[in-house]
Amino acid sequence: MTDSDQAKDYRKTVLTPKTDFPQRGSLPTREPEMLEHWKEIGLAKKISESRASAPEFVLHDGPPYANGDIHIGHALNKGLKDFVVRYKTMAGFRCNYIPGWDCHGLPIEQKVLELIRSKGDTSSDALDIRTQCAEYAKKWAAVQSEQFQRLGVGGEWDRPYMTLDPEYEVEILNAFGALVGKGLVHKGFKPVHWDPVFETALAEAEIEYNEEHVSHTIYLRFPLYENELPQELAGVPKPTIVIWTTTPWTIPANMGVAMHANFDYVAYQLGDESLIIAKDLLEPFLEETGLSGGKVVAEFKGAILEGKHCHHPVFPERPSLVMMGEHVTMEATGIVHTAPAHGVEDFMIGKEYGLEVFNPVDEKGCYTDLYPEMQGTNVFDANPKLIEKFKSEGTLVHAGKITHSYPYSWRSRKPVIMRATEQWFMNLNADGLREKALDEIENVQWIPAWGRDRIFNMVQGRPDWCLSRQRSWGVPIPSIHDKQTGHSVLTKEIVDKFVSYVREEGTDCWFRRPVEDFLPEEMKAEDGRYEKESNILDVWFDSGASHFGVLEPRENLSWPADLYLEGADQHRGWFQSSLWISVGVRGCAPYRAVLTHGFVLDEQGRPMSKSLGNVVSPLEVIDQMGADVLRLWIASEEYRSDLAASKGLLQQVSGVYRRVRNTIRFLLGNLSDFDPSKHSVPYAEMEEDDQWMLAKLDDLTRRIRRAYDDYEFHRVYHLVNGFCVTELGGIYLDCSKDRLYCSAADGKIRRAAQTVIYELATHLLRMLAPIMPFTSDEGWSHLPTAGRVESVHMADFPAGNDAWKNAELLGKYEKLLAVRTEVQRAIEALRSGEEKLVRNSLEAAVSLKSDDAATLEFLKSQENLARLFIVSRIAIEEEAPSAVPEALAAMGLKVGVTVTRVDGEKCNRCWVYAPEVGQDSEHPSLCARCADAVRSMTT
Repeated sequence: MTDSDQAKDYRKTVLTPKTDFPQRGSLPTREPEMLEHWKEIGLAKKISESRASAPEFVLHDGPPYANGDIHIGHALNKGLKDFVVRYKTMAGFRCNYIPGWDCHGLPIEQKVLELIRSKGDTSSDALDIRTQCAEYAKKWAAVQSEQFQRLGVGGEWDRPYMTLDPEYEVEILNAFGALVGKGLVHKGFKPVHWDPVFETALAEAEIEYNEEHVSHTIYLRFPLYENELPQELAGVPKPTIVIWTTTPWTIPANMGVAMHANFDYVAYQLGDESLIIAKDLLEPFLEETGLSGGKVVAEFKGAILEGKHCHHPVFPERPSLVMMGEHVTMEATGIVHTAPAHGVEDFMIGKEYGLEVFNPVDEKGCYTDLYPEMQGTNVFDANPKLIEKFKSEGTLVHAGKITHSYPYSWRSRKPVIMRATEQWFMNLNADGLREKALDEIENVQWIPAWGRDRIFNMVQGRPDWCLSRQRSWGVPIPSIHDKQTGHSVLTKEIVDKFVSYVREEGTDCWFRRPVEDFLPEEMKAEDGRYEKESNILDVWFDSGASHFGVLEPRENLSWPADLYLEGADQHRGWFQSSLWISVGVRGCAPYRAVLTHGFVLDEQGRPMSKSLGNVVSPLEVIDQMGADVLRLWIASEEYRSDLAASKGLLQQVSGVYRRVRNTIRFLLGNLSDFDPSKHSVPYAEMEEDDQWMLAKLDDLTRRIRRAYDDYEFHRVYHLVNGFCVTELGGIYLDCSKDRLYCSAADGKIRRAAQTVIYELATHLLRMLAPIMPFTSDEGWSHLPTAGRVESVHMADFPAGNDAWKNAELLGKYEKLLAVRTEVQRAIEALRSGEEKLVRNSLEAAVSLKSDDAATLEFLKSQENLARLFIVSRIAIEEEAPSAVPEALAAMGLKVGVTVTRVDGEKCNRCWVYAPEVGQDSEHPSLCARCADAVRSMTT
């Protein structure tokens, strides 16, 4: 036979990789097929049954709104939760994940009202609205459920929790009733954040701050009553207190001005009046207002004016009281205009001094007939009109504008106002509740640690929780109005009666049944005296009670939760509402640990919006690239701060996915004829580079397990990617191809490499399963069947193997690989030089020269340097090197590297240049190793 014919025949004897695991993932097609397969085999149930007796780990799901398709933030949140649940399950825990939905509240009601109006329906009552809201919420919960499952999120999707379910509503009301029974719920007339668009009170968590809001500012005169002046101001011409405010519209509700008792104030005479401001603020005040030419005619402490009165700039007949307040700061004039109806601090000091809470603003944010001059005018529209009025009447000192942070409604995206209304509140100071909550914060693990300070400060400074909302869709507060006294009645007995009907009928019974059904026996005798009130509970109470509504009623969960995991905004939202309710009812936190993630922005750090065209839709990513690529992007990011998403970034992650997939494919391909129960080689009989690889795998396994335990998924991503690129693709797999392809099929040297590859494959697939569930399970199905469980998700997560742990060997190979790097550098110089003396590393002969005894001993102790360096010949020469590479010298290796083109003939099967090529009469074009391997295939 000719050499070409012979080479062609020998190619058939090379043991190249064989696997049905495809190179292309085709994830958009294959993943849905796998989801169906998992459902068909009942995988979720099998996983649960396999962990039935395991210790429990509870990750409690915070409910997203059942309102629209999922967005990238949803994908981030649910992806992170799924990483935790899948890892904990594989790590030996019983981890039942119950997904949930928040179904009540304004966003859903507003959508339904828009639909009703679009149909021209003007006759819908509260029950009609509630029915349509329930249908709307259930529809979107079903849509989102399918979308989350397509993302690969496991869980009990066939029985999630929904806040509109009667059994869940019962738990909400039981928690509320417990707080009522403890005296922690009261009705009060206080200022609250108010949304004039949706005409409802807002919770702290429903407020977001616009840093670019522009407000009108005014310095305004409040002349003191001259018949009340203290001795210190005797003879001072027309003493006039000056206030500064960014809310001119609140001036009609002014009931007083607040000074600090210990601040130094001055009277600055200008013409026939003297302006009173804080001494240290006089100079900046004059600079801003442009006033000049006056002089200080008196200096005094604020305390001397306590109890005095000023002339009101809007209602001359109503005096404005001068008060002393610790909340007053050295800002503007050091004097604070006080309208108890429009500010919490104003309300508190007003209560202390017995001021009336005068509120001339209605639920639409317009003046009422209490301010007839501007009745019907929106307060924001009133600002410039009031400024003109004050200017014309001579009470205005100066007007301007300021860009500053201002509260906006999370719902309407419009500025809110502070407005005093009668609402139900949870008293956060009663019975030491706040102190208990702060103590419990110290008992919780906050991840990252700064979460502790964030929620601690919020809890410490939070005013009473406004629980009531003026809407139709939600859990009714079962309070009774006494028409005779005008008071509200709310007792635990009333709540319990309401609950007894909710169990069977849901909360719609409040709207269907007569008031008598909810009254205690002693109140029923007074026919017609009572009527039902129409407030609903804040939706944050609905979700905040979820630990009672989910963890205890479910037979496979327990209270408290081991982990809450949500976005960083939930320190003032769900984390906090859950804490207040739990501490109020049971005196302890509902969670042992709380983990927070940042928000998804674009590459420029901007929030995603349709108008900017920078929205990344998770559904589109899944359709185009697959869920595993999206999940891999989630894992790649340091999620504890804000993270960036874009098509370009996802393409980069897609490249990493392909690299990892190809690594898995190579591993599987080299196991096509391997049965671990028959062919595995004991560790002690392996080659040294095999033992090194297992030592590296042991180290990787321990690092990855630690990263999962610490919820540092980005470390898993980088460790796996780096391992595939460097230790596997760059070293071990590259060095092992020769013996995998060309050694005798059943030879120990080949079986040893396959044993290592089997361990690599089973470890990598299990370590990647929480992040890439589809690809990992697909790869698992292509492993040798011996000893393999049905799904990778039923397998145990790999642990470290002490038998493989070998620090000495790792240290040795660190040095050997440093020499290898210098060899590769020398080969590349020959390959890319003008003469191109070598085309690949097998055409190279390497000479390692050293006159250092320790270095020579180290090099000669390694039997497989040629395989490690992937060259045909290596010579170790006892000779002083002409030069020692700096990197090797730093490691204590005195060795020089020389590379030349190898001489001799090339084996037509393995391409190694070996001196024995041509000596085998049966296979003259093969090296001895290949000749023996070919003969073994024919015997």
